[in-house]
Amino acid sequence: MVQQPEVPSPSAMEAPPVVEMRKIVKRFPGVLANENVDFDLRKSEIHALLGENGAGKSTLMNVLAGLYRQESGTILVKGRPVNFVSPRDAIQAGIGMIHQHFMLVPTQTVTENILLGLDKPRFRMRLKEYDQVIGDLGDRFGLKVDPSAKIWQLSVGEQQRVELLKMLYRGAEVLIMDEPTAVLAPSEIDGLFATLRSMIAEGKSIIFISHKLQEVTAIADRITVLRKGKVTAGGQPIGEMTRQELARLMVGRDVVFHVDKKQLEPGEIVLSVANIHADNDKGLPALRGVTFDVRAGEVVGLAGVAGNGQNELSQVITGLRRCTEGCVELNGEVICNQGSLYSIERGLAYVPEDRNRVGSSPNLSVTDNVIMKKYRKAPISRGWILDMMTATRFAQELKETYDIIVPKVETPVRLLSGGNLQRVILAREFSGQPKMIVAVQPTRGLDVGAIEGVHRLLLTQRETGAAILLISEELEELFSLSDRVLVIYEGKLMGEVREADLDTVGQMMTGTPLEEIRKGGGKQNV
Repeated sequence: MVQQPEVPSPSAMEAPPVVEMRKIVKRFPGVLANENVDFDLRKSEIHALLGENGAGKSTLMNVLAGLYRQESGTILVKGRPVNFVSPRDAIQAGIGMIHQHFMLVPTQTVTENILLGLDKPRFRMRLKEYDQVIGDLGDRFGLKVDPSAKIWQLSVGEQQRVELLKMLYRGAEVLIMDEPTAVLAPSEIDGLFATLRSMIAEGKSIIFISHKLQEVTAIADRITVLRKGKVTAGGQPIGEMTRQELARLMVGRDVVFHVDKKQLEPGEIVLSVANIHADNDKGLPALRGVTFDVRAGEVVGLAGVAGNGQNELSQVITGLRRCTEGCVELNGEVICNQGSLYSIERGLAYVPEDRNRVGSSPNLSVTDNVIMKKYRKAPISRGWILDMMTATRFAQELKETYDIIVPKVETPVRLLSGGNLQRVILAREFSGQPKMIVAVQPTRGLDVGAIEGVHRLLLTQRETGAAILLISEELEELFSLSDRVLVIYEGKLMGEVREADLDTVGQMMTGTPLEEIRKGGGKQNV
């Protein structure tokens, strides 16, 4: 469990800011991203910057990090005005930004990535010497990572530590972390928070960009909230605000945290997975005898720490990965090893984890993305010709039905916020009235308002009789939406629970089968 942050001492609260941003204005074509935004950061504090997707959080921090230049406004570092024209200027002033999508060279080692772009060493790398320096720096801040390991060999959490070490090695006193938990498993988040607290103890200051209320309230000292480019709460102590108040400041309305799920009697078996075995991309076993069913009108959740076979299972079911043994049936028809189009034509919908590279084609328009599963058939297709008027009309209807916030349906989806891109994917998948839905991390990286919308859409599909397999690392989400929850560990199912029992699920996620937990006196919610 993440602990609540310690309350800063009065002297720390009264200390002059190390960073001040005054009346910052930043525009993009047709968008006012930041409108007269004020922000300040004090020494030895974690200041959370909260807001829904597209609120202007990352834009504001990209200005501070030297990636963007503001149209107007002033930035002061330790009381002195600065004018950054590049990230190098910001780093020289002691400000470093760790982006949500890591900027590392996969084929190089940890040490090589950290030294990349620096003036020293100049002629000879002396990697063993610098490996020792990087290792000592990691030990100092609790950032355990092998300096000689290649980036591609590291987990996502370890890669994030490399990004942190890169900034610390450059002498950054202010660390900007853009959605740092978006790609981390729950256990990795606890480790990250422990690291951040050790940095604060060393005198660093951290700007924590997020939209996750529970994490912000757990780690931050103060908070600034942005909505549509404007400040709705500026630098307030986190202890003075409730979760409901923060959500209202983010989205401009009351947000329902409790999911209203109707009691339904599950129907016939829609998806049958029997003794599935499959390998991962490295040719190693990822699934080892997975067996379960999903019925019409029910949500079956799959819990597990990232990397235990969840992605491979979703890909086997949807025809994107071959299984080496076993069988997958959809409404009694074998669909495994048949290809994705075969599954699509039989009523399978897929919401992938990676909405940018797998779930959508970023450079194509909203219209092109929502017709991807319909362009072969009438009325979108007339023989070999696409009826673009009909396609545009169809996209416009989905835009209104699914509340996709975009100027026009001809807009490329790469320009959409994460929440709106997810709505595009859900609109495409759900508009075909699917019989079976495989949803993988459907709310990852979304703000509280967008999460509420995705949950509502999933439950609506459940009420219409669709069978849903929900794969998520958010246990609260799984227990709120699922009728029953399966737990996977190293490619094997550890058991099934029907009620929220975090202790039992936690033991199963670390490899203890439910039967052993029962024998040891564990809770039995099956």
